[in-house]
Amino acid sequence: MNLEILGITVLWTFLFGYIIVGAIDFGAGFFNAYSLLTGKQRILTKVIQRYLSPVWEVTNVFLVFFFVGIIGFFPKTAFYYGTTLLVPVSIGVILLAIRGSYYAFETYGARGHKGYSFMYGLAGLLIPASLSIVLTISEGGFIEIVDGSPVLDYWVLFTSPLTWSIVVLSISATLYISAVFLTWYANKARDIEATDLLRKYALIWSLPTIITAGGIIFELRRHNFDHYTNIQTFLPMFLLSFILFVGTVWLLWTRRNYGWAFGLLAGQFAFAFYGYGASHYPYLLYPHLTLYDSFTNPAMAIALIIAFILGLGLLIPSLVLLMRLFLFNKDYVRGKDDFHV
Repeated sequence: MNLEILGITVLWTFLFGYIIVGAIDFGAGFFNAYSLLTGKQRILTKVIQRYLSPVWEVTNVFLVFFFVGIIGFFPKTAFYYGTTLLVPVSIGVILLAIRGSYYAFETYGARGHKGYSFMYGLAGLLIPASLSIVLTISEGGFIEIVDGSPVLDYWVLFTSPLTWSIVVLSISATLYISAVFLTWYANKARDIEATDLLRKYALIWSLPTIITAGGIIFELRRHNFDHYTNIQTFLPMFLLSFILFVGTVWLLWTRRNYGWAFGLLAGQFAFAFYGYGASHYPYLLYPHLTLYDSFTNPAMAIALIIAFILGLGLLIPSLVLLMRLFLFNKDYVRGKDDFHV
């Protein structure tokens, strides 16, 4: 494995971690807001707040690693994506600020305020939608080189069916991943009402998730036939992803084992995510930028790879420890007042 492949694999792993951890966090915020607006806060709010309290600051660590790494490994991405992503990334930063401010209002202001909760939940859905635009742009056809500088054609971007397919998938997948995890979490808390309601949400959002995922492949056939052709090479990975999806839905439907259901879901998204990334090889931005014409020098690459692997080695045990001390500590998850670590 050469340095270019190793570097992008490490970055892709951080991005996958952000998608899973972030989706759970963003979806939980939405479900919390939705429960307040629909009068079901009695069922969901306690479980969701117990999840959000210890983990909300951890989520963006994955994203920071990815953005720092993509510039470090592939400096030319700053030239092609820097100005073109100014608007969508700025929107994402504003939405992150809104989500961060929610905790201040919730802690020092009016607890349970519907307006704050609604903005928090809406921001959580729009963050993955705004950031998913990057995947659309990477498929090519949206950036033109004018006088030696990349220019994004917003009209073509926002009228493309591929754009909206990816946006819808980002929203539905966020709610699906979050609902499956929270179903497992509520079950660990022995909260039967919350478990049943979240299980219902998980089953509802499973269908649009798989439909839009298939729709993206269909749109790629018309938009980027080279990528569509490469997907056929990795078809077994996508088939395994679909099989794991069926297994997840079956476990949810039969109420067999919610922990296994989330495990299968993580596998489903891992196969699909890495299959998508491998089929996109070697392009970072089709057809302008590849892994090889934008890679940093070998010394910097080796240093970054070592640093990022060590960072991943520190981050994963930290998450495991966080889960053991808080998320899956039986006293904490069941909301006992005398909880202690």
